Amino acid sequence: MTFQNPTDEQIFSYLREAKRIAVVGLSNKEERTSYQIAELLQEQGYEIVPVNPVLAGQKILGEQVYPDLMSVPGTIDIVDVFRRSEFLPEVAEEFLKTDAKVFWAQLGLESDQAAELLKNAGRHDIIMNRCIKIELAKMSS
Repeated sequence: MTFQNPTDEQIFSYLREAKRIAVVGLSNKEERTSYQIAELLQEQGYEIVPVNPVLAGQKILGEQVYPDLMSVPGTIDIVDVFRRSEFLPEVAEEFLKTDAKVFWAQLGLESDQAAELLKNAGRHDIIMNRCIKIELAKMSS
């Protein structure tokens, strides 16, 4: 199976509709891409929800850090993943235990196994190997 992303218009639609984005693998180090993108998402008006088992209970960018997706209270619109590709199937399994709408793996991250898991469970709102920051910039240009 070769994974294919939705159209740009569909991706923009996800971004327009989203209010709350869980950032899986969010680092508390300001020089890390995950931190910089989470900060940008906040600046763009999104509520971010940090997910990182190592930092659970702490705060990053003023938000409570949760150990996993299942621990996040309330609705998640997009799960933005900053974990290596080999961890995507594991994150996809967590994703399926929530009511999250869109599974998004950042630039450079892709897993046919994760895509297959999600699609077999009837979840087709999947984006991989795309940067949410770049997509937001394309959307506003």
